[in-house]
Amino acid sequence: MSGLDPDELTRLRVDLARIARGLDRHSRGSELTRTQVSVLGTVVVRGPIGMGELATIEGLNPTMLSRLTGKLEAAGLLVRDADPADRRAVRVAATEAGTAEHGRQREERARLLARHVDGLPEHHVDGLRAALPALDALATSLRDPR
Repeated sequence: MSGLDPDELTRLRVDLARIARGLDRHSRGSELTRTQVSVLGTVVVRGPIGMGELATIEGLNPTMLSRLTGKLEAAGLLVRDADPADRRAVRVAATEAGTAEHGRQREERARLLARHVDGLPEHHVDGLRAALPALDALATSLRDPR
C-alpha cells in the first residue's frame, strides 16, 4: 500500500490534472492537442527518434502515433524518414518550426507558472520546492513502461 491514503491519492491526481488543464487552457496558443504537444516535445528533446521508441515513451499504440506524427508533419513541425541503420524502420525529427514551437510553448508555460507561483504565500512556494524531487520521481515512475 502507498504512503498516501485513498483520499490523498485522489487529491494528488485531481490537483495534477487541474494544473495540467489550466496550463493547457491558458497557454496553448497553437492548435495542438496535449498529446501532440507531448510528442513534439519528446522528439525535440530526444532528437531524431524511432517510432517504436517514441510510442513506448509516449504510451501510444503505433497506429495512433502514426496519425499524430502525420498531423505534426503536415503542420510542418516534424519530418519522418527511414532510419539509416534499418531502412524498414521510420524515425521522426523536429523541423526548425517544430523546435521553435516547442520553445515558445515551454517559455509561455514557464511564464504562466511563474506568475501563479509568485502569487502564492511563501510557505506554499517552499512546499512546492520541497515536493519537486518527489514529483520528479513520481513522473519518472509513471513514464516507465513496466
